[in-house]
Amino acid sequence: MPKLGFIGAGTVGTALAIRLSERGYQVVAVASRSQASADRLAQAINGCSAVTSSQAVADSAELVFITTPDDAISTVVSSIKWHPGQSVAHCSGADSVNSLEPARTQGASVGAIHPLQTFASVEQAINNIAGSTFALEADEPLLSTLKEIATTLDGTWIELKSEDKVLYHAAAVIACNYLVTLVKLATDLWQTFNVPPEQATNALLPLLRGTIANIERVGIPQCLTGPIARGDTGTITKHINALEKAAPAVLPTYLDLGRQTIPIALAKGRINQQQAGELQRLLEDSRVEVR
Repeated sequence: MPKLGFIGAGTVGTALAIRLSERGYQVVAVASRSQASADRLAQAINGCSAVTSSQAVADSAELVFITTPDDAISTVVSSIKWHPGQSVAHCSGADSVNSLEPARTQGASVGAIHPLQTFASVEQAINNIAGSTFALEADEPLLSTLKEIATTLDGTWIELKSEDKVLYHAAAVIACNYLVTLVKLATDLWQTFNVPPEQATNALLPLLRGTIANIERVGIPQCLTGPIARGDTGTITKHINALEKAAPAVLPTYLDLGRQTIPIALAKGRINQQQAGELQRLLEDSRVEVR
């Protein structure tokens, strides 16, 4: 196992460093923009030193993880003197290994490893990073090392090319961040009948958990339920009329999501092409009227 170093002691860096240390990797050095953060992480790992510069991490470790914010990766890697036989990987979901080019030109192996997971806090990241899927980009032999790290963390891995990274990250944003937005829109609607946001969220959580369980258990498209899946134009018309009156700002999103759902309903087999066409016309015509 290579000796590991971390530049950046935030949420992802802390979770990776602690979990890999627990699984037998030697984490030898950490540096961070906040010395207090570096000290805190080093104190949590036996044999790890909190150093005062990124260069000191690179001088101590065989594999350096850059776990800074994305916009700092290029600046950090450019400030370090690298050498052949050394490896460096960042943990950005959207950036490719091209941001590590200064290290590559000096002979270091470069790669990226991104945990496909949501981290709302350091504690939650430490608890949840194991078992995640890890998106990897690297050449051999670093690629094999990153695969071993993913496996060590009880995770699975996918291999990406540089040109894949942005769409991969956009997909993650849709599935994770925009789910939060959709729940916020739903809880806002509950306030129109005087249910406060916290109560609305708690009421919707079992529905959300059931939906996720159905996606896992039976998959898409079979997990789809609701009026689009049934071809129920009457209910959708009621939704549109109610939204026009009570929440017109939400209506375009409702219509767009409805149109995106029609192909899923067709694939499930509960509606036919005629019903799909009726749904499409209803959702298109309503979009024209509200704009």
